[in-house]
Amino acid sequence: MSLIIPPYSRRLSRVVNIGDVPLGGTYPIRVQSMTTTDTMDTEKTVAQSIRMIEAGCEYVRITAPSMNEAQNLENIKKELKARGYNTPLIADIHFTPNAAELAAKIVEKVRVNPGNYVDKKKFEVKEYTDSEYEAELERIRKRFEPLVKICKEYGTAMRIGTNHGSLSDRIMNRYGDSPEGMVESAMEFLRICGGLNYHDIVLSMKSSNPIVMIQAYRLLVKQMDLEGMNYPLHLGVTEAGENEEGRVKSAMGIGTLLEEGLGDTIRVSLTEEPEYEIPVAKKLVSRYEGKNIEYRTTNEKINTLVYNRHESLEIQNIGGHNVPRVIADFSAFEHINELTMKAIDFHYDAITDKWNMGEQGADFIYFGSREPGFMLPNGTKGIYDFSAWEKIEDKTNNYPHLKSEEYLASETIPSPHFIEIHPEAFSEEVLNKIKTDPSAIIILKSNSDHPLSALTGFYRLLQEKNIKNPVLLRGGYAGIDEESFILYSSTDLGGVLAAGIGNGIWLNYAVPAEIGADVRTARLINRTSFNILQASRTRISKTEYISCPSCGRTLFDLQETTAMIRAKTDHLKGVKIAIMGCIVNGPGEMADADYGYVGTGPGKITLYRGKDVVKRNIESKNALNELINIIQDDGYWIERQLV
Repeated sequence: MSLIIPPYSRRLSRVVNIGDVPLGGTYPIRVQSMTTTDTMDTEKTVAQSIRMIEAGCEYVRITAPSMNEAQNLENIKKELKARGYNTPLIADIHFTPNAAELAAKIVEKVRVNPGNYVDKKKFEVKEYTDSEYEAELERIRKRFEPLVKICKEYGTAMRIGTNHGSLSDRIMNRYGDSPEGMVESAMEFLRICGGLNYHDIVLSMKSSNPIVMIQAYRLLVKQMDLEGMNYPLHLGVTEAGENEEGRVKSAMGIGTLLEEGLGDTIRVSLTEEPEYEIPVAKKLVSRYEGKNIEYRTTNEKINTLVYNRHESLEIQNIGGHNVPRVIADFSAFEHINELTMKAIDFHYDAITDKWNMGEQGADFIYFGSREPGFMLPNGTKGIYDFSAWEKIEDKTNNYPHLKSEEYLASETIPSPHFIEIHPEAFSEEVLNKIKTDPSAIIILKSNSDHPLSALTGFYRLLQEKNIKNPVLLRGGYAGIDEESFILYSSTDLGGVLAAGIGNGIWLNYAVPAEIGADVRTARLINRTSFNILQASRTRISKTEYISCPSCGRTLFDLQETTAMIRAKTDHLKGVKIAIMGCIVNGPGEMADADYGYVGTGPGKITLYRGKDVVKRNIESKNALNELINIIQDDGYWIERQLV
């Protein structure tokens, strides 16, 4: 039998006109980015905007932290038009309503953050009575209404962009630092707009934690449905970071929601040049182009509104309360040797004649139909095709991988054993046997172009049948480049993990036949597997960096500084360090971080422990050493181990 997988469908939002590039409705999913230049430097901002546009950017966002920058948007816009570029511009506003009101008369769209726009965040604890709360809402309405009226008069669109870490004290005290608080923060402003009959609005719910981000967008759509609203959505994981980690976090958050049909425009926030964000965004969107899309008006495709880690049996070290396991696939390798093992973080020490396993050491190795041909590290667990496993003399730490028909035909199989099931074609008889088999580990692999829906749907079937055997998620990819492999696997398997489903991950990436499997490929697959687990917060194997993508407010070179901090701290497993270019993105955006490194003036850095200032306005040349001292004082510092 096969699982009925509903076709891809997209939430039908209202259309918002942003210059000559409409958003929402049945229009394509738009991609955008933000300049990192000084807004007062017209030439540099125009030049960077052109690089972004030529990379495929459909909206260019520019910071306007004061009246001067807001006014200079007019010069930037004129110069772009003079050079033949009519791409809509978006003014990014946080703390300055007067700058927003000026910018709204110049550019096609303004972005406001409801947590910063009227309130000054002081992290104050206060119990608000209902009357006090309503009085605060009235104060906000009076301060926000002028901008709404200007936008309505000038035909300017608006993004109400809530960020997880910059909720107002009023929201924090009533709702906590939660997805519910994020949604209510936006809804307050949205209701004011509705009262003035202004509807050219886009909404966003950004967080550096993909799990929080996913939940917040789902809750927002549910709340809009309840209140009869259908505004388009801007998707993004804020402060995702750089390199592969930033791509994994972005794909997990953005891709999961795109798979559910949510999202009308996206921005991939990387600590890299903004034009480099665009190809990544386009690859995420490309999976949904050219399809016969069904449109829906409600949120019936939303999977869950609350994150819970699903329960499972514990079989050996899989399932139960164990962290998800990683399976390395060596079945395509002609030779397995020291270099191959090093690719999955096993390191041989010739002096002691012992193997050392790093934090990203794979837990199992799939060898397919043949034996490795050399002595594996002590305790290494192997998985073999059933016919090959039967021929192995020493079956200690070696386990069989069975197809459904092999499993049904076998009466006794030692524990544990791995049964591969495909949602598109499976046997009810196999499920009935697994239900009474406490030694069976399910390997769930979808052959669909969009496995996320198939995998989560099949897991719900297992729940209905009360089958609690551990589930390993297997994903296979071929015919795509390495970056696409990272993005798609992070969407497909990361999205399942983000739903609390899965006790392990097994990735396959088929490189072109003329190249063949090599150590580099094995390293990429292993690294991606652990990055996906880290981004889903299900298995922490290294330091977590929350670094903003830079903008015109940034007070130091973010890429250089992030690389410098990473070089000294990337061995601190489980420590979360936020690197923020300005006070707008810190301390608020560091809601999820242990430590913060924030630019607070030219050459000046303020260091945070959580949301508390530890050292203020210290010289940037001393800041990293001071950060390390704080981590040492807290007892979280360890010396780097050479392997």
